[in-house]
Amino acid sequence: MLIAAGFCAAVHAANLPPVQTVFVILLENHDWEDIAGSADAPFINGALLPLASYCGQYYNPPGLHPSEPNYLWLVAGTNFGILDDNDPAINHQHTTNHLAAQLIRAGISWKSYQEDIAGDVVPLTSTNSYTPRHNPFVYFDDLTGTNNPLDPCGLAHIRPYLELASDLTNNAVARYNFITPNLCDDGHDSCAPLNNSVRQTDAWVASEVPKILNSAAYTNNGALFITWDESEDGDGPIGMILLSPLARGGGYTNNIYYTHSSLLRTMQEIFGLSPWLGDAANATDLSDLFRQLTISSARINTNGAFCLTVTGVLSGTTNFVETSTNLITWNVLSTNWSSSNSFSTTDHTLTNFDRQFYRIRQAP
Repeated sequence: MLIAAGFCAAVHAANLPPVQTVFVILLENHDWEDIAGSADAPFINGALLPLASYCGQYYNPPGLHPSEPNYLWLVAGTNFGILDDNDPAINHQHTTNHLAAQLIRAGISWKSYQEDIAGDVVPLTSTNSYTPRHNPFVYFDDLTGTNNPLDPCGLAHIRPYLELASDLTNNAVARYNFITPNLCDDGHDSCAPLNNSVRQTDAWVASEVPKILNSAAYTNNGALFITWDESEDGDGPIGMILLSPLARGGGYTNNIYYTHSSLLRTMQEIFGLSPWLGDAANATDLSDLFRQLTISSARINTNGAFCLTVTGVLSGTTNFVETSTNLITWNVLSTNWSSSNSFSTTDHTLTNFDRQFYRIRQAP
């Protein structure tokens, strides 16, 4: 007898839970060894990592530097041959093969929140401590009207970071939210009064991340990804931290090899977007950081009934146990609403089958 456990929810990938809202925070130019265990990052190490799932082997794409090519890769799976930090006036791209275009075509809301912009023009050049090289969306002609500072699309989607707080309070955030702190807060520059780029980042994260974690958008199956754009020397590893009610959490970590293509692939899977963008087609997604819905044990009782125990269940969700003899026609064996992370169910009808398949579906 073969037992199959699968996870399905609407258009989501088979190994990812039904994430409703995504937040991505991009930080700058530090290896993971600069952050993990550092006395200069007390909030990240003392408050976030014990709650989070995080990666031990997450890298920028091989040999890809400086910042701008990595930001482009995060939303397109390629750097389009760009190996510098020039403004959109020089490096703009006339292509729709990028994440924002796919989100727009799918009718999925998105925003890029950028610290230190005013919001009255599309931010195509540096202002205050904002720089366009840390905002990949300004490099695509379909989002800026080919470098038009008054383009309606760019103005609607690329907004001042200060607006995020009210959007969170009013439960008005988009489903995909890309967040870039300014050059001091993201750890790129050493700035007064701390004059310590890691401490600056940790202080900003300590101030701002709780606003996301306390929001309805996060608690209702949201996910916050915090990562760094590139290694200081070589390719990493660099940090990738996931906080989510759907995550394994509890300080779970792994040593699976990931790159920025992995984050992009995960975004496409969460939102059901295709085709794969660039190197996302070759990447391993970040599903291991999330809870895994699994048939953890199975046994035949003395009366011949077949008992399954399911773990990795999200408390308060509805789950369907289904059976099949041919992997084509599936019948619901039981519907379970669980207040814990596991439940058991019994198939009393199992008789005279050479093979029987089981799968688990979680309602979206």
